[in-house]
Amino acid sequence: MQDLFSKFMENAVRFEQDSRTIRVKYKLCVDKMDGIELHTVMEAMDVAGILDYSLAKAADLIIKHAITPAVSYGSPAMFAEDVNQGSEVISEAVLKILPSQDCKIVDVDGDAIYARVIQVIKFIFKHICFENGSWIRSFGRLTWPRISDIIISKFLSKVVPEDASKLVDFQKIVKCTSEFEFSLKEMMFLSASDGKDYRLSSFSENVEVHFAFRKKTEVLGKARNLLLQCDFSVPQDYTSKGPLLKNDGMAINSSNQVVDLIFSSERCVVSKAASQLMELVHQTLQDVCLSSARVAWEFYHAVRDAILLYEAVIPVKLERQLDGINQVAILMYNDCLFLSQEILGLAFEYRTDFPDSIKEHAVFADMAPRFHLMAEEILQRQIQIVIFNLREVIDGADGFQNTHQMQQFESAKFSIDQAVFILEKVHIIWEPLLRPSTYKRSMCMVLESVFSRITKDILLLDDLAAEETLQLQRLIHMMLDNLSSLLKSLISAFDSNEKSEEDTSRPIDDLIPSLRKIRKLGELLDMPLKSITSAWESGELMSCGFTILELKDFIRAIFADSTLRKECIWRIENVTL
Repeated sequence: MQDLFSKFMENAVRFEQDSRTIRVKYKLCVDKMDGIELHTVMEAMDVAGILDYSLAKAADLIIKHAITPAVSYGSPAMFAEDVNQGSEVISEAVLKILPSQDCKIVDVDGDAIYARVIQVIKFIFKHICFENGSWIRSFGRLTWPRISDIIISKFLSKVVPEDASKLVDFQKIVKCTSEFEFSLKEMMFLSASDGKDYRLSSFSENVEVHFAFRKKTEVLGKARNLLLQCDFSVPQDYTSKGPLLKNDGMAINSSNQVVDLIFSSERCVVSKAASQLMELVHQTLQDVCLSSARVAWEFYHAVRDAILLYEAVIPVKLERQLDGINQVAILMYNDCLFLSQEILGLAFEYRTDFPDSIKEHAVFADMAPRFHLMAEEILQRQIQIVIFNLREVIDGADGFQNTHQMQQFESAKFSIDQAVFILEKVHIIWEPLLRPSTYKRSMCMVLESVFSRITKDILLLDDLAAEETLQLQRLIHMMLDNLSSLLKSLISAFDSNEKSEEDTSRPIDDLIPSLRKIRKLGELLDMPLKSITSAWESGELMSCGFTILELKDFIRAIFADSTLRKECIWRIENVTL
């Protein structure tokens, strides 16, 4: 029986190669059985429960010669229907497969492709299944897995977007794919309850997710690679003839490592890692603005994760360099400062263009404080390393004792020379790279530690010989002379008309209190006792930071016990300031 019904269907549905026509006959003739109606055959197959088996060859024929050309991406076929009307009833239906009028058609929206497939299925529904829901459902079960695979392989997979700017167009395809499957469900070609039938919608929606996941992986991979490969070198064409202020009239440095600080009037030099990382961040956020909500959400998280990779990768990579005095640590400080300000600006720059569903949830400002804190920690670590090294070399002066002896003087001079060398090294590294305000503040902290330590050591000396005071004075003057260029760099740090965001425009002596004190100490070392007393009574020495106890001990160390010394100490103790 199955073979007989198969012969009927072969007789009913034929493909004519020459005319490229699918012809459906309504009156069938098989094995001398003539005039059997196709509708009667369909009913009989349905009753016998062999509808699927008997329709198989017809399904193969239609898929091969009609469905496949309909979804051919780039050069699809067109269709024309016709019916041959007998004296009373339709004798046959014809579906003509016509070549496309255009040599090359690109149906990126999917509407035309799906319209052609629906045209074929409607032909089947009307002329083979006679608009019987059960029969078309059987035909759908038999053919849909293959039809959906063809649509995916020949159309959907070929229009998967390569970048976020194309995702908006792909959303149109997602929409028309859903509408296409809904139309098939209305014709009962697809089941209304079986979710597995909606394979095209599942694929198109998952394409968006897979695209987003792939792009997120690419963004994080690029971020990690540029962070790992960066050598933290200063650009070769960078010069430091003055502070890099935005409106200072200087030629703008061509290097993309010289960046604007968006919440400051200053520029700073950053590593290629930070510069390229923010370029990647801005590119990805531009994609967020062009993407659907689902893709935008993945890109948003990719941006956050990429920024946080700096915190995870760079401190580990540069751990050894951070323990020394070098450009790397300063560049990393600048990086963190730059990133913290850029992060704060991201929401202002992009949020209004984000998809509505993520506007209220996209947050960047929470990351800024951690980079600002990291910047301060790096800078303070550098300052403390410098101060530690300076203390070590000053320790070699042995408290500046017995400098009237040649060996002790040379030892003290060597310590001073080493301290000056370290300070000049720091000056050479810091001034070109740090913002003027930061350079001034940081260098003043370092100099304060040096001057206060040397002043303290000298004031702790007792029983100083006349030659010894002269040698100490010589060491102080020599040190200050050797540091003159450094001190001038601090004075000129804010010669521009730009306003600093920090209170560092005060006189150097106010920012380095011990500088005034050590200068005055150099004068006191060869000053007469009465002049020292008068300087205290006038308040000059107190304004330089001297205490009454320090001054009394200093006088006792330099001047022998005498009536004059006692009188002067009494005057110092009883002066009212």
